[in-house]
Amino acid sequence: MLTQDLRAVARQAMIDEGFSPDLDPAVIAELRKVGKHPDAGEPLRDLRGLLWSSVDNDDTRDLDQIELAAETGGGDWRLCIGVADVDSEVPKGSAVDAHAAAQTTTVYTGAVIFPMIPTELSAGATSLFESAERKSVVVEMIVGADGAVKSAEIYRARVTNKAQLTYSAVAAWLDDGDIAGASRQTSVSVDHKGAILERFATMPELEAQIRLQSKIAAALRKTRLEKGALEIETLEARAVSRDGKVTGIEKIQKNVATDMIEDFMIAANASVAKFLESHSVSSLRRIVRSPERWERIVELAKQYGKMLPSEPDPVALHNFMVERRAADPDHFPDLSLAIVKLLGPGEYILDQPGVEEPGHFGLAVQDYTHSTAPNRRYADLVTQRIVKAVLARSLPPYTDDELSTIARNCTVKEDAARKVERNVRKIAAAMLFSDRIGERFKAIVTGNKPSGTYVRVEDPPVEGRLMRGEQSVDVGDEIEVELLSTNPKRGFIDFGRVGDTPTPNPPGIHEPSATEQVRGVRTAGARHG
Repeated sequence: MLTQDLRAVARQAMIDEGFSPDLDPAVIAELRKVGKHPDAGEPLRDLRGLLWSSVDNDDTRDLDQIELAAETGGGDWRLCIGVADVDSEVPKGSAVDAHAAAQTTTVYTGAVIFPMIPTELSAGATSLFESAERKSVVVEMIVGADGAVKSAEIYRARVTNKAQLTYSAVAAWLDDGDIAGASRQTSVSVDHKGAILERFATMPELEAQIRLQSKIAAALRKTRLEKGALEIETLEARAVSRDGKVTGIEKIQKNVATDMIEDFMIAANASVAKFLESHSVSSLRRIVRSPERWERIVELAKQYGKMLPSEPDPVALHNFMVERRAADPDHFPDLSLAIVKLLGPGEYILDQPGVEEPGHFGLAVQDYTHSTAPNRRYADLVTQRIVKAVLARSLPPYTDDELSTIARNCTVKEDAARKVERNVRKIAAAMLFSDRIGERFKAIVTGNKPSGTYVRVEDPPVEGRLMRGEQSVDVGDEIEVELLSTNPKRGFIDFGRVGDTPTPNPPGIHEPSATEQVRGVRTAGARHG
């Protein structure tokens, strides 16, 4: 297997896509003052004694939110999401803020994490990790038994995370008890379940808290799905490395715990959007327009015997996805991936008071923003500042022109971040696949553009370009492919459709394979997307 230092690869990929992986002197100087800012003595609610908990990845240190739930006594539930008050340590106009505004997002490459907010803050002074007393912006919602958010209040408070839990541990426990009607079992080890049982033994009230949170999440999800929100289950992948050397490609699958937190964040983000709308202030919105390729979605559904309307219809698409998940759960992630690709990407836009903007097609919500991850996304930090200004009855911190510029940059950089993560993953995959030429794999077509046709093999979840047999396939088709060649330096992986014979190039024209490019036949011009 050919090797190169994946850390260096990741850093160069960041630079190539317009990011600045290094901190400038002004940022470093400000970081020396972390924790030394005088407390302004704001009148914050003191909620430090409540049983707040967090659920995130096993290795997460940049914790943005914590959760708390309670019965109201009237048949409703109270759900509180405490969001890290990043703005308190990263004021608008500071050097750290300028760096975050330029990056707009944390980039996760598998080899290196490039934080939007430097780790001294995002994994320190502004992280809601266990036992740390922190300032937060709390979204407190009253959720009905039917899963509808009846009301929401937003305020500032002091909080302390009492239990830092992980998706793997919570999922192991929830699945074991079939909480909330879990429809799938996660492949987590007994060790994960044992870890959370140890926490419950020392904090008995925590078990009831997580059980209640799961119950509320199930109600929220049921209501969203009834409104047409898409239930998507894609297989994500990331490179796994040690000391810069690739050791594998890891599958990242959703589970009941990730679903629970996702349900909470969607409810909180929608509540924040409505709060800002009710106060007639301009803000940022997160939207997914009507599908770019609805005709292909209709055609794909027809292959499964389902007729969808000729015009985009989220409820009809939702019903189709539910049917397919029940009929063929093993292949549902592949179908989900195809639908996600055909829906098109999300984007940030300026939302002005009284102006009707497009909603979020995939979530089936009209009002939606990003507000719950200010350590990781700049749009969330901007939204937090707008919310705090409303609460303080002060002037808006941004003009509409500034918000429009921020929205455009966040959208561009989000796409760039995906490219960085994809390119690093492709290079890592090309390294792993360099000694598997000629092997065959089951694959799904993930992209079909003039620039090329792309597929993702099932195991390991690796993407590459289809160089043979690409004329008769489209997004969502499941095919068998053969690995033709790789170029680890550039992350090129070439597949050919099994059963299609190679077509000779016309005289005088030769399109080199990835392997030939390694030997220097062609070194300029990227042909892989």
